[in-house]
Amino acid sequence: MLSLRTISSKGHKFVQEVRLCFGRNASNFPKTGIVLLNMGGPQKIEQVHNYLNQIMTDRDMIQLPFAQEYLGPWIAKRRTAEVQKKYEEIGGGSPILKWTNKQGELLCKRLDSVSPATAPHKHYVAFRYVPPYTKDAFTELERDGVQHAVIFSQYPQYSCATSGSSFNAIYKHFKDKNLPNDLKFSVIDRWSTHPLLIKCFADLVRKELAKIKNDKRKETIILFSAHSLPLKTVNRGDSYPSEVGATVQMVMEELDFCNPYQLVWQSKVGPLPWLGPFTDDAIKSYVKKGKKNFIVVPIAFVNEHIETLHELDIEYCKELAEKVGVEEIRRVPAPNDHPLFIEALTSIVNTHLQNKVAVGSKFLNRCPHCVNASCYHSKKWYSEVCNI
Repeated sequence: MLSLRTISSKGHKFVQEVRLCFGRNASNFPKTGIVLLNMGGPQKIEQVHNYLNQIMTDRDMIQLPFAQEYLGPWIAKRRTAEVQKKYEEIGGGSPILKWTNKQGELLCKRLDSVSPATAPHKHYVAFRYVPPYTKDAFTELERDGVQHAVIFSQYPQYSCATSGSSFNAIYKHFKDKNLPNDLKFSVIDRWSTHPLLIKCFADLVRKELAKIKNDKRKETIILFSAHSLPLKTVNRGDSYPSEVGATVQMVMEELDFCNPYQLVWQSKVGPLPWLGPFTDDAIKSYVKKGKKNFIVVPIAFVNEHIETLHELDIEYCKELAEKVGVEEIRRVPAPNDHPLFIEALTSIVNTHLQNKVAVGSKFLNRCPHCVNASCYHSKKWYSEVCNI
């Protein structure tokens, strides 16, 4: 009897043989798969509990102080109703899958044009905590007979909790399987300072600034808001804060430092110390100092989801702003399908394909105080399987 591993490998080989048989018609088969990594978000209210439960029990994402297998589910159950209400207030679910698919489709269309040698290209969505999961993406990719899988993190700034968790999930999916012999792997793990990403954010900021009243525009404070991290994670050596800071610096350079600005942090969870200052606290403090006009930029998010549509738009820009007496506050949209953002994605992948560097040395190097055994095994695996 054939094992599942043998079937998977033979299935991939069969598709490759079909390519050869069909000649020109083989162009219908994707040659290069672009695997888009992200956390994902519940598309339906009934997915919220399972989504939270997976996050709270995933030690690659969050490390609870003790008994995570028990404490995690308890926290998830306790928070479910509150989080469900938030999703109801933004339309009943997260639009992150819609935007990721849109970005993937536009990216692959452009790649087919600028890189015909690696075409056809097809995108695959690999979410961590809602379908389509990592296993779904790679099952489809293998079934399609893809020759080269480009694993492309959709977090511009790398964090062990977000990007790292997604990369570890791929390793765990394949660690007990035989990879198809003719499937190549390569990694794009971070892209926080890509020039077109910077131009995209700068363009979005300019458009919102132009809507501020003329007499208040120059004094408007630009708040660059990113998801925070526990300080113990930062102290282990996570590069995320410095990479977010680099993005902010380059966007302000692109804007010729037109306005006062500040990097702030959002989405703190639990009682432990997290990286600050927090976005809501910053708004409160600035208003007390007489600064009452703001532009809020979700600098670490590439598409709309709960942190932009609810936390920023409803909790801060509406409810908090009214409470503390903000005069005007505008939130910059996430890049979504902005033409400059699609060009940024295209440039990143095309350069990666042309340079033939399968995996970066920074990705393979662990944080100096890393305590996660999964990271050790995962990075070792990538160093062995990545090739172009």
